[in-house]
Amino acid sequence: MAQFEIIVVGGGHAGIEAALAATRMGARVALVTFEREGIGRMSCNPAIGGVAKGQMVREIDALGGAMGQLIDATGIQFRMLNTSKGAAVVSPRAQADKAAYARAAREWVEGSTGITVIEGEAVALITRAGEQTTTDTPAPRAAVAGVTLADGQDLNAPCVILTTGTFLGGLMHCGEEQTVGGRVGERAALSLSGQLRALGLRMGRLKTGTPPRLDGDSIDWSATQEQKGDDPPVPFSFLTEAISRPQSSCFITRTTPRTHALITANLHRSPLYSGQIQGRGPRYCPSIEDKIKRFADKSEHNIFLEPEGLDTREVYPNGISTSLPRDVQDALVASIPGLEKARIVRYGYAVEYDFVPPTQVYPTLETKAVRGLYLAGQINGTTGYEEAAAQGLMAGLNAALRLRGQGPFILTRDQAYIGVLIDDLTTRGTEEPYRMFTSLAEHRLKLRTDNADRRLTPLGVALGCVDGQRRRVFEHKARAIETARQALSAARYQGRSLWERLRSPDFPWHEACARCPEAASLDASSAATLETDARYAGYLALEDQEVARMRDLERFELPAGLNYAVIHALRKEAREKLALVQPLDLGQASRIPGIGPGDLTVLRVYLQSRQ
Repeated sequence: MAQFEIIVVGGGHAGIEAALAATRMGARVALVTFEREGIGRMSCNPAIGGVAKGQMVREIDALGGAMGQLIDATGIQFRMLNTSKGAAVVSPRAQADKAAYARAAREWVEGSTGITVIEGEAVALITRAGEQTTTDTPAPRAAVAGVTLADGQDLNAPCVILTTGTFLGGLMHCGEEQTVGGRVGERAALSLSGQLRALGLRMGRLKTGTPPRLDGDSIDWSATQEQKGDDPPVPFSFLTEAISRPQSSCFITRTTPRTHALITANLHRSPLYSGQIQGRGPRYCPSIEDKIKRFADKSEHNIFLEPEGLDTREVYPNGISTSLPRDVQDALVASIPGLEKARIVRYGYAVEYDFVPPTQVYPTLETKAVRGLYLAGQINGTTGYEEAAAQGLMAGLNAALRLRGQGPFILTRDQAYIGVLIDDLTTRGTEEPYRMFTSLAEHRLKLRTDNADRRLTPLGVALGCVDGQRRRVFEHKARAIETARQALSAARYQGRSLWERLRSPDFPWHEACARCPEAASLDASSAATLETDARYAGYLALEDQEVARMRDLERFELPAGLNYAVIHALRKEAREKLALVQPLDLGQASRIPGIGPGDLTVLRVYLQSRQ
């Protein structure tokens, strides 16, 4: 019977960050995965980042996570998105060499002292009965004590983090054909869902999909539009000085009216429309069948032909995710310019899987039903590598803090996109695969890609999850920026400080640098941060006022396990929703759909009466 402090179930992007974060905090970790070769494998598009997702990768990196450094080491095309739309929405994205990425992730995990990789399937949770903690708690919570593997081996640990991805009850669909599995060629985890239900967790069903993969040698590239990466490429990690790896181009083609007619004529054969698939799919990454059905007025849809690596000819046609039968996929691909003779090397498919509606977890990602049991990634209803990695990081940190008997580490909505992500999940829940967007963050001007280290690395240093090298790099950068800021504030030009001058879009940065050597000496990344701070200082001050108002609500903490049924002044709907979410404070309560100002007043009076 092996003894660990934390057991992570799953070796995907959430599992990797969870295990590494817990280990950085000094915990002894077991990472249970079907096979070592599957660690860090990219099931769908081999790319990291994108709108809002890139910000989260920078945040993960700022807290010592691996994803930023992994993509910097294995990326084959880097692009900064939305550069013409303002600093708040600029986002990095990189195409990955998927084999190299998985290999680098596996080597990092296996080389980390404190992580034991165990090949096997976790088929059961070991739990023990809970104890009554407060008089307001309706029922005692069970506590996790480990996992049992398929071979009968028990692994003991007071904390378990489930990062099961699409493998939990996974069922793949290609036309009428159904195959049990979480990813092509890989089995599903079929035992845990029933036990989670038995422990009191409600379960739901979601769906995602992937397109057919194409042989690049069979594509007529002359009929497509080349899309080059940035030169020079901008790294994700604050520790990466430059990208030296060879870069590749992507290419763009489009669907045609013939494509649309073909799909429309075969919708009845699609598992999505035949009733075969019950789970709800992602709204913002729909299948090509959904696109044609929902956007019938459009005559074409872009398809991005993205290489899957430097040592493979496989191409990922981003934009035609499908679960149509193989013969329809053959005809569909052949109807697209440049792909008339393209050979499919692996057909597209949809996968259904179980998830836990995330209002059943605390902002620490610990389940409300079972002490010590944490959930991260697609099991919480999200989609995307970045969303999964962010949750894994936070679950790993909070599990380690729990072992130490320390308070939780919770990021707020004004501190990080990670905070927005987890607050949305735990406060509002989701009924479809959740994807992060900049539009979901009300303080996005504060949550920029360029300042993620300034926002989060000091928190990581205080927490103990950031190493000495990252701390030194950050402190050197922070000193240089502050020195330049003070110099810009002191230098005068035409009766105003250079700092004030930079608030005007008509006063260029290079003019300020010409009059301020300290600003001119900054590296490009630091200069971008300082210039943005100066130009948007007025807007940032307004955001700070909004943050202060929310902080006032967050001062009123709500007791854990509070029995809202006994607060009769609350409306029935409010009592039900508050009992479901169990918010930590009035700030979180205010964000629950259906909770109004009157409900908050009742809660505030109730809290004051208890004091």
